[in-house]
Order: sequence, then structure tokens, then C-alpha cells
Amino acid sequence: MFKITHDKNGERLTWVRVLGGQISAKQEILAGQKINQLRLYNGEKFQTTASVSAGNVVALTGLNNTYPGQGLGALSDNDLSLIQPVLTYTVDPKAEDIRNVLKAFQLLSDEDPLLNVTWSSQLEEIRLQIMGKIQLEILEQILLERFGLEIGFNQGSVLYKETITHPIEGVGHFEPLRHYAEAHLIIEPNPDGGIVLAKDVKTEILPINWQNQVISNLKAKTHLGVMTGSPLTDVKITLVNGAWHNKHTEGGDFREATWRAVRQGLMMANQQGWSQLLEPWYDFKLTVPSDQVGRAMTDIQQMSGTAEPKETSGELVTLTGSAPVSKMQNYTTDVRSYTHGLGMLELSVSGYRPCHNQAEIIEERAYNPTADLENTPDSVFCAHGAGFPVKWDEVPSFMHIPYSI
Repeated sequence: MFKITHDKNGERLTWVRVLGGQISAKQEILAGQKINQLRLYNGEKFQTTASVSAGNVVALTGLNNTYPGQGLGALSDNDLSLIQPVLTYTVDPKAEDIRNVLKAFQLLSDEDPLLNVTWSSQLEEIRLQIMGKIQLEILEQILLERFGLEIGFNQGSVLYKETITHPIEGVGHFEPLRHYAEAHLIIEPNPDGGIVLAKDVKTEILPINWQNQVISNLKAKTHLGVMTGSPLTDVKITLVNGAWHNKHTEGGDFREATWRAVRQGLMMANQQGWSQLLEPWYDFKLTVPSDQVGRAMTDIQQMSGTAEPKETSGELVTLTGSAPVSKMQNYTTDVRSYTHGLGMLELSVSGYRPCHNQAEIIEERAYNPTADLENTPDSVFCAHGAGFPVKWDEVPSFMHIPYSI
């Protein structure tokens, strides 16, 4: 699947290159999703067909959860993780209805998976995760020309992430009346990056259907760290134990137990001083007049970056190095100013590294993980026919299964 679009009537189209085999109308191509139509387009006009075989490009209707880069059949998904947004902005709806603006952005994010759009119902605020300011100008133009919406963007901030430096076992228990589930997850650093999920528990202890429920629920949301509420990354999460009840356990019970186990583990790691805030860094190439090299080197040092002269061409010197995005994102304007238009700065995101001013960012964000009820680290146990909440740090005293590590 290489793109998502919408026709003039708003119908969602999934565009597919068929590289092998064939697909047919009314075929269940994904779990619970059938193709309504196969459309062969010529410009804006199309004709429907009963089936298509290898070598064709076709637009499918009736599919809701597809995305560009998704593979079908023998094909795996394309890896889009190398392109990471590093800045987050809030949308200024100006005089527009915020709900109409949200609907437009959700449609655009459906078409472009790298445009990460979130909605805060509490603040009634739309947030975007993007690569840079030029993308904002393009989005403003698209919103105006395609949807007739005139919007703006408020001051952006860096998109931080969180990880841990030592393994920890998180426990989540969910047992209000007539419900029951307990999940034990080992969360450990993943030097290869991203989030990896695994199972290491016997089916005699936890049947495979409940194990699969845990893994599905781990995939179902973006897990947040407990220092700043930033997305969790660079960890491996392994299901190592669990408990269920033949009469009272339902699928939603393991969702609650699993999500609570992740947060409880992160709280335990943070208590031990094992939490780490990550920030994005730029690799840069900075060209300045030779008499401005000292100024440039001083600026980079003050930005907690590193640089070294790479080459000299006449009166111009090129420096290469790296620096935090938070410090360098607005440096282009400074370069133009002090070099009187002769300098040039090229930036590319090199990935995430430990935050150079972690304590300052934590204090600035003032995130309270126990007040984030959508991501609670606490558990629910049952006694005398009624459920009662148990704080995250008291869960080990109440849990029904001993620690695995």
C-alpha cells in the first residue's frame, strides 16, 4: 500500500501495487475488513473491476485501518521509523471551528502516517509532531486551499522521549468485582532502538489466547514515560507471567492489567534512578567566512554541541558536528545575521541521545505521573466482594504472583 487518498465524495481510497498473486472485490484482505470495490483510475475517472493480478495499480474502497507502507501477503511493512518527527506544535484555529480543523488534520494524517496528530479533549487542543518549520507553511497552505480553513501554529517545542537504563519487572493487577487479570512484564533497555515485544511464559501458566491479548494491548497505545510524559522508546518488553480466572477474566481485563504493568514498572525504575530522558540531535554542516569561525565554534559550544573544521574553500570554512535540536533549531537566522548572508547551515536529524539538561526539562514540564489517570500506574484488587485501588509502590505487597526477577 503506497498511499491513502479520498475521492470527491469523501470515500477513503487505499492505493495498492500488486506485486504477486491477485486480489478480488469482496475479499477479506485484512482481519474483519473486506474490499468493497477495486477501482482502476485514469485521471479522475475510474472503472471498477472484479479482480486484479500482479503488475497492476488499483485503488481499494472499504478499508479503514490501512496506511502507506503497509505490506500484504508475503510482503512486510516498509520501515518508516528512520524518519522521526522531532518537534511538536499546537494548532491555532483562529476563527475556525476547532472540530472542523481536527477533522481536516485527521484526514491528512490518515494520508500521511508521518504527520502525527493528537487531540487533547481536556485542553481542546490539536498537537502535531513534525520535522521542521517548512512543513508548517505547507500545512497552512493545504488547509486553506483544500479545506478552506485559515489556521496558524503556536510556538513549537522539542519532542522528547524516555527510556530506562536497567531491567525492571512491572506488575499490573485488575480485579474489580467479577473481573480478574494480573500481568508481569520485564522492561529492559533495547540498544537496537524502538520497542520490541516478546513472550516468555508457559501456556500451562497463561493460555496462549491471554498471552496474545497482552501483546496486542502492548501494541495498542503509545506508552508514556513517567518523568515528563514523553513517549517510551528503546526498550524490550517481555511477558514473563500472568494470572487469569476461568469464570471472571475478560479481554478488557488484560488490557487494564498490561497497561498498568508498564507504568508501574517505569515508576519503579524511576524510583531507582534508572529513568533517562532522550532528546533529538542534529548533525550539521555549517559554512561561514573564515573570520567568523571563532564565533561559530563558541556558539556551538554554548549549544552543548561539538564541531570541527572539515574543509576550506577560499574565504569560507565548513564545520561539521552535532548539537541538540532544542539549541540549534533557530540557529539558521543567527548564521544569516552574523555572516551577513554569506553563511549556510544544513541540518539533518541524527537520532536521540541522553538529554543534556534532563533535570531542567523535568522541572519545566512538571509532569505528575500519578495524576495522569489515562496512564495510571496503580492497580485494582478485590476484598470482601468489592474492588479497591492500590498505589503503584504498594502493588508488590498485594500481587498474586511472585516476581520473576
